[in-house]
Parts: sequence; C-alpha cells; structure tokens
Amino acid sequence: MSKSYEEINSKIESGDAVVLTAEELKAAVQEKGVERTAKEVDVVTTGTFGAMCSSGAFLNFGHSEPPIKMTKVWLNDVPAYTGLAAVDAYIGATELREGDGMDYGGAKVIEELVAGKPVKLRATAYGTDCYPRKNIETYISLRTVNQAFLFNPRNMYQNYAVATNSSEKLLYTYMGKLLPRNGNATYCSAGQLSPLLNDPKLRTIGMGTRIFLGGGVGYVTWEGTQFKTNVPERNGVPAAAARALAVIGDLKQMSPDYVRGLYFHKYGWSLGLGIGVPIPVLDEEVVKNLAITDDKIFAPVLDYAVQSRARKPVKEVSYAQLRSGTIDINGKEVRTSSLSSYRKARDITVELKKWILEKRFLLTRPVEPFPAEQVQKTLEISSRTEA
Repeated sequence: MSKSYEEINSKIESGDAVVLTAEELKAAVQEKGVERTAKEVDVVTTGTFGAMCSSGAFLNFGHSEPPIKMTKVWLNDVPAYTGLAAVDAYIGATELREGDGMDYGGAKVIEELVAGKPVKLRATAYGTDCYPRKNIETYISLRTVNQAFLFNPRNMYQNYAVATNSSEKLLYTYMGKLLPRNGNATYCSAGQLSPLLNDPKLRTIGMGTRIFLGGGVGYVTWEGTQFKTNVPERNGVPAAAARALAVIGDLKQMSPDYVRGLYFHKYGWSLGLGIGVPIPVLDEEVVKNLAITDDKIFAPVLDYAVQSRARKPVKEVSYAQLRSGTIDINGKEVRTSSLSSYRKARDITVELKKWILEKRFLLTRPVEPFPAEQVQKTLEISSRTEA
C-alpha cells in the first residue's frame, strides 16, 4: 500500500481526506493495527511548543524622509543586527536590552510585535550622499513595517537531554532552575507529539515542507544548526539531541498564543514557539514510526553540575516516566517538570488538523532531503595555522 503527495492533496481538496492528530493515530494503531490504519488515514498532525533559543526576526522598516542607512538599531532598546541593507535588521530572541541586565530581551520584542503593540525604533548612521540622515527615533508595529518574518536557525530539536544538578548549590541554566542535590529534573520535548520523533529519519520532512509556525503558515528552509545523526537510538528514535530544522514564516500571520517571550532567571531570554508538522501517510512504514508512544522514547539524564560539553549520561529515562512527575536518580525520587507545554502541543495538532479539513492547508513534497548521516563538530582552541 502506498500513496503519493498528489493523491493526498487531491483528497484534501475534495474533502475526502482522513486526518488524525498524533494522539488519535496512536490510538487507531492500537485498535486497528498498522496495515488497516495506513489504508484508512491520509495525514497525521504533530506539534510542539517550547523554548527555541535559536530564533529571531527580519524586519524592513521602510525609508524615512530624508533617508537613513541604519548602522546601529535598537528595538525597545534591544540591539538588532544591521549588517544588511539600509533599513533591514535582524533581532535575535536572546539579545538583551542595553542598560538593565536581563530584564528584557529580543524574544519579548517579537512577542509584543505579534501581539500588535508598538515598539520603539531608534537608529544611528554615519551619513552618506544618498542616505544623509544620521539618526532617527520613532515607533513601529507589524502594521507599519514592510516585511516581518521569523527566520530561525535551529528549531524543533529531535529529542533533548534531561537536566539535573548533583552539586550543593542552585544552578540557573537554559534548562531552568536546577535545585541542589538532584532536587529536581527538567526536560524540553513534547515527546510522542513532537514532529521529528514521529518521523525520526525525516523521510517526509525536508526543505520546502509547509508547516504550522507560531499560528501562521511557515516552511522548513534548511537543516538546523547542530543537526546531527550520530546519536544512540532506542526503538528506532534518537535517545539524545539529534536533528533540528531551520524554519521561516510571516510574523504578520502569527498569534501571541503561539509566540511568547520566555525569561529564564539569571540565564536570559528564549522564544516560546509553537510548531506543527503534517505527516503524509505514504505507506505502512510511516505509520509504524507515527505509532511511537512516550514509553518507547528515551532521553539521557545529564548532570549540569559537570561544566563540560562531554557530560556522561547518569541514566536514560522514558518520556512516560518524565510525564509521570518523578524519576529515580541514584535511588532518590526526583520531581520532574517540562519546559515544553504538552497541552499547547496538543492544541497545535488539533488546529492544524482543522486547517487541513477546511482545505486551507495542503501538503508540500520536500524539494530536497536532509543528510542521512552527519556529525556535529566541536569548537577547539587552535592556532591560525591549525584552523
């Protein structure tokens, strides 16, 4: 049994497509088996919502009178990168506002833009014959700018580590606050709903895949930074951080329900972002992958008291154990909490299913697949001749 993208899109357009969320698909496989489910179902929607630090937005402000070639830009006093054309800038999610430590960051600027709020734009320039203005201060919004789009180098990490802390002191990390003596453990994945865990080899996901991004339509643009495949697997899925995707989408389509600034105390800012990926049921192999459940997906527990990129896992735990609220670490019952929202991930699968059933969202065949094998390099201290 096999189906093509064209056949599935034709069924969507005619209103005959059978679309299930990831949770519904897993239940269907339990009831009907893989073969029957593959015949009956056309599309499965997956989703995730969580902290995605490698995110940011390109903005084009338009030209002032007289015009200015912006060399330094601040948005609500958060520096934006301007090594582009005269009135283009990129604001990164983790950039901090100048002058007040970590109280405000780029992710909050992006959230406020999506929420329709005005943002203060301040820019300086050196002045040229064609761009004589040397400074400007005004307010912008998504209504007033030309283009505004998220362009995120690394989103949707395929699995991730569980963080704990064996030391005697409190640690503040990108995995949240870690209590001393393994007082807690944090994780960041929607597990069985997560897009890349439902298509572990990215057979249906590649460059050009249309996705749900922040409440609007987006696309996969490239492999994500730190994309790698050389990690251990359990039950056919990576048991550590592996693949990731770069994505793009129109900020003007997005919703504050799915784009939020997240502040991690004494660490900094990240962007809370919702992403949904439709997976076409091309054949039974696709359904076998989609049938994965939290008790079959494992992640390594890492001790963040060890300040090294080469931390060795303390143990592996399943997402079923993590979602139960406690795991065992060296004989101690340790409370768990998630930096991802399972409820919002579920909401995304439901919303994307609705879009497809209402014929507002068709599937795209990937233009190019991503690497089947790739190793992540490390940064070494070296001389110029060694580099």
